[in-house]
Amino acid sequence: MSKDLVSVLDFSIKEIETLFQEAARLKKDGKKAVSRLSGKTLAIILQKPSTRTTVSFASGMAQLGGTPLILNSQDLQIKRGESLADTARTFSLYADGIMIRANKQSDIEELAEHASIPVINGLSDKEHPCQILSDIFTIYEMKCRSSMDGLKKIKIAYVGDGNNVSHSLILIAAHLGMEIAVGSPKNYEPEKEFIEKGLEAAKASGGKISVVSDPMAAVSGADVIYTDVWASMGKDEEREQRKQIFMPYQVNDALLKAAKPDAKVMHCLPAHRGEEITASVMEGPQSVIFEQAGNRLHVQKAILLKLLS
Repeated sequence: MSKDLVSVLDFSIKEIETLFQEAARLKKDGKKAVSRLSGKTLAIILQKPSTRTTVSFASGMAQLGGTPLILNSQDLQIKRGESLADTARTFSLYADGIMIRANKQSDIEELAEHASIPVINGLSDKEHPCQILSDIFTIYEMKCRSSMDGLKKIKIAYVGDGNNVSHSLILIAAHLGMEIAVGSPKNYEPEKEFIEKGLEAAKASGGKISVVSDPMAAVSGADVIYTDVWASMGKDEEREQRKQIFMPYQVNDALLKAAKPDAKVMHCLPAHRGEEITASVMEGPQSVIFEQAGNRLHVQKAILLKLLS
């Protein structure tokens, strides 16, 4: 049976530590020619638009000597009703791995169930594990001096919509023994299922999870402030309404002052400047948003090596 990455909880703490060590080596080596995945093929299926996920996975696969195949779902027989099970079995005959950005988490789970090759969740409506692994790697490098134990001293404040990014952040923070405080408006909190999974994982790790409606309370004492767009893909029709509801949750200079003086600011991108984050914070000295984006390449190369080697 192959190993998949459908949720951040699919990797043990030790596997995540090994992944980060590999990512650090790959980052240090830069674009030196390698052939560790020579002859291997990664099928990249896109049910949703993508910039960073597609480019970083395609570039990473190429830099490791493999071949990425970028496939819009509209160009596949899925559009004409072929089942995900049949698609998974067919792709398993041709490729060495699948990365999919899917409309539904259940689609990724079904693909993984029927594929005999590794399946990687590049984003779903419920989780965004590759993004979050890269984000924690960024914290690991910048805040913890490459120490996994150091992560247990870190508090992340996530401010905004309780979406797929917040779900994966909750799970990984709980898994690694970190503290996470989520500040979201009433009725826009992370889904109960992920809060409960996080609380269960935190029992074993010593992590701490809190969900509050006061954004200032969420960021108080935070080492990292994280935000995302207020209207995720598929919720664009709610954007104007959400702008009114979420404006008190904007990551701006006033909110930043409530965190630790050396707090770092993160955003998974794309950003709507002037909405969930101000330009002054995004371009300010505490922002690590583009360092965070850059780390997608290195961590995902490490994921590819782990699953496809």
